[in-house]
Amino acid sequence: MRQVRILVDEDDRETIVDVLEDKDVDYVISGENATGDAVLIEFPLPTDAVGDVLGSLDEAGYDDTYTVISQVESAQTPHAETLMDRYASDFDPLTTRELRSKASDMSNDWQSFLALMVLAAWIATAGLLTDSPAVVVGSMVIAPIVGPALTASVGAVTGDREMLGASIRLQAVGLAAAIVGAAGLAAVVRWGMFAQPDLALGSIELIGVRTAPTLLALVAGTAAGAAAAFGLTTKGPMSLIGVMIAAALIPTAAATGIAIAWRDPVIAAGTALLLVITLVAINLAGMVVLLVLGYRPARSLLEGSWTSAKTLLAIVLLVSVIGLAGVATAGQMGHERTVNQAVHAELGEYENVTAVTVRSEYGDLSALTGPETVTVVASYDGEGDPPGGVATGIETRLDDRTDRPVTVRVRFQEYQTAS
Repeated sequence: MRQVRILVDEDDRETIVDVLEDKDVDYVISGENATGDAVLIEFPLPTDAVGDVLGSLDEAGYDDTYTVISQVESAQTPHAETLMDRYASDFDPLTTRELRSKASDMSNDWQSFLALMVLAAWIATAGLLTDSPAVVVGSMVIAPIVGPALTASVGAVTGDREMLGASIRLQAVGLAAAIVGAAGLAAVVRWGMFAQPDLALGSIELIGVRTAPTLLALVAGTAAGAAAAFGLTTKGPMSLIGVMIAAALIPTAAATGIAIAWRDPVIAAGTALLLVITLVAINLAGMVVLLVLGYRPARSLLEGSWTSAKTLLAIVLLVSVIGLAGVATAGQMGHERTVNQAVHAELGEYENVTAVTVRSEYGDLSALTGPETVTVVASYDGEGDPPGGVATGIETRLDDRTDRPVTVRVRFQEYQTAS
């Protein structure tokens, strides 16, 4: 339930009251303002009725001079049950006022935000280096990245340049702090001999799956941003959705920091590219969902000549980054599909052999030049030793389908099947 308080001019009082009575809204006129030319009207509403009622008031001429919407546990009025039944099956997103307020409540001050981002990155670093999914999940719970990710979308669709700019800066600085924090901790672990200095980072599964953008990673980021934006427009909490946003970003930022500490430019570049693509996908998905739900800017983001120039420059830079990252991602996705097709075709030539995982590792800094190594884990439940020549067969098929130099490794997991 929501409690709405509006300040209405005495001349408009009768019109506003007529609208409320037509919609069976029980109201109370509680007093006058200091000048005596306006009255304060308050009334309880089901959450899904707020947008409809305020929209009708706006159409009736209410100038929105003073509007306060607060949450209440319950309300008992003559028509409360009627309103609850009427709007029970309707989904009505939060009004723009409520949306901006809810998004603003999720914002953190710079100091606490950066501190939590660094702490989350440290936890993620520890989880990645120990290959512990449980510890990595713990970092997602702490990270507050959902706040600026959503306020950027809200600022964009409501025309709030200040909110949009602050949110973008907070995301960039926060993820940069996470990378630096992860690199610092990883450097201590490496040079303090708490881990092998020549550790092959790609062999750690939780890092290996984040070494390059993939279609599924892009889907996860896009779905996380869309779900977060949709959840923001409802009356529900955002804590669990925030974990999904962090899941798409924090471990990848930590993996980038670890790769920097281990002086592995290939993995550092791949994870950084994945981080950028995922961040862009989250923000764009959130904006699209809010636009689809009907939110529109009250003013143009390009309002004002100097502001327009700065905004245009920012848009050009953003489009350039998205374009370059998108080209690299598209190239990687296409090659990933080719690799999977070659592995599937080769393993189909053998009985009792099934692919478990297929993972690509880059040999240089460009996603467009292809991976240096393709590692295939396959299961074998036949009798005797696994078949030989599988790696050579896959490599031959890849040589026929692509010009990229590829080395293939195959590892078998043997199983027994009960007859």
